[in-house]
Amino acid sequence: MLKLLWANFMTKVISIDERGTLNLPEGLRDRLGITTTGQVVVKETPEGLLLRPGLIVPVEVFSAERLAEFYLNNDSALDGFKPKQSR
Repeated sequence: MLKLLWANFMTKVISIDERGTLNLPEGLRDRLGITTTGQVVVKETPEGLLLRPGLIVPVEVFSAERLAEFYLNNDSALDGFKPKQSR
C-alpha cells in the first residue's frame, strides 16, 4: 500500500506581479533541483496548475551526407565486436 507523507510537501501562497511573474520559495527550488536559470513546465489540470521542473535537451539535426558517414563508420567500428562465424 502506498502512503504519501503530506508533511514533506510545501503549501505556499505566492504573489504574481503585473508581468505574470511568480517567485518560487528557495526551499522549494532547492528540493526540486530548480536553478535560477532553470525552467518549469506548467500544465493545466482539472485540479489547477501543475508545476514541474523542466529539462531542455539539445537536438542536433544531421544532413544525409553526415548520416551516411555515421553508417559507414559504424560498420567498421563494430568489426571488433561482431561474433566470429563458425565453420
